[in-house]
Amino acid sequence: MSELFNEVDEEVRRERLKQLWDKYSLLIIIVSVLIVAGVGGWRAYQYFESKKAAEAGAAFTAAADLADQNKHAEAEAAFNKVAATAPTGYRNLARLRAAAEAAVGDPQQGVKLYDAIAADRAVPAQDRDLANLRAGQLLVDTAAYNDMVQRLEPISGPGAIYRHTARELLALSAWRANNVAATRQWIEQINLDPETPASLRNRAEVLQALLPPAAKS
Repeated sequence: MSELFNEVDEEVRRERLKQLWDKYSLLIIIVSVLIVAGVGGWRAYQYFESKKAAEAGAAFTAAADLADQNKHAEAEAAFNKVAATAPTGYRNLARLRAAAEAAVGDPQQGVKLYDAIAADRAVPAQDRDLANLRAGQLLVDTAAYNDMVQRLEPISGPGAIYRHTARELLALSAWRANNVAATRQWIEQINLDPETPASLRNRAEVLQALLPPAAKS
């Protein structure tokens, strides 16, 4: 009897499966095709993205080689080409490098390019901060102290990635402007930060030695 019941149950299951297939076969086929197409599309996307990244990496390296050979105009053009065609990561790096190459022959043009990067909200905040810092380095000998403060103070606070260099540039700018109080303020921030690099701390001590005697204590 048990064998008979098993055969009946098996027949019932087959009949139910057949009914389900007759009812949903088209939907099942469509879903299966979509899954296969989706997986294939994703794999193709990954392949093409990897290919683009590899091509961008090779082009970036070639541009960097031109910079190492002091072919700054050619390097700038090559970095600009990478910036125009590469994925986001290489694009931002290439823009920063193009600005650096431009600054070799024309510091003001370099500042202009760095400012464009800093103003571009599509660029990650860390890269915008770096652009501001690089522009500050180009301007430290010529810009007014207040202009330097406006540019660099936002990236000089506790925990900011580029705070150490920003503080040093602000101290130098204040010293150039004969602003003793501001110079001392930035030197104190440099000295009080336990993460200040030793080399920067040493330079701050040299700068402090150049202050009038009353401002050193």
